[in-house]
Amino acid sequence: MKKICLIALTLFSFTITSQAQAIADHAIGLRLGDSDGFGAEISYQVGLFDTHRLEFGLGWRDGGKYSAIRAVGLYQWVKPLDDRFNWYTGVGGGIASYSLDNVAPGEDDSSTSFLAAGNIGIEYDFNIPLLISLDFRPEFGFGHINNDLDFDIALGLRYQF
Repeated sequence: MKKICLIALTLFSFTITSQAQAIADHAIGLRLGDSDGFGAEISYQVGLFDTHRLEFGLGWRDGGKYSAIRAVGLYQWVKPLDDRFNWYTGVGGGIASYSLDNVAPGEDDSSTSFLAAGNIGIEYDFNIPLLISLDFRPEFGFGHINNDLDFDIALGLRYQF
């Protein structure tokens, strides 16, 4: 019975250690995409633990009736799919400064809003220090101009160090 327990414990610990895959300490790059126009972010990721990280984005978004400058922060959990493929989920929030297009002279054309965001995506970690990702970020805005749900889909390219 002791041998069976020891073998089971060894197999279990091997399974746990084989699932743990360290993520890069730092990664910086671009995140390009949007749901209703075009958006670009400078993205910075910092690893906290083997499978947790923070992602910060500072970017610009051009919608049909507005343009915006945004800052977003996310806490992400990273899980391995295959050898160099990972999937990740996250939650976070941010702040945005919006400017409306085509307003009459004298009307207020700017607004600031907050947003809550979720995040889910996949990424591939190349043998070189390049990380490519495709993610989906639903965002709910709290403000005068942006007070609805947006579905942001983007491609990310980051240099890892």
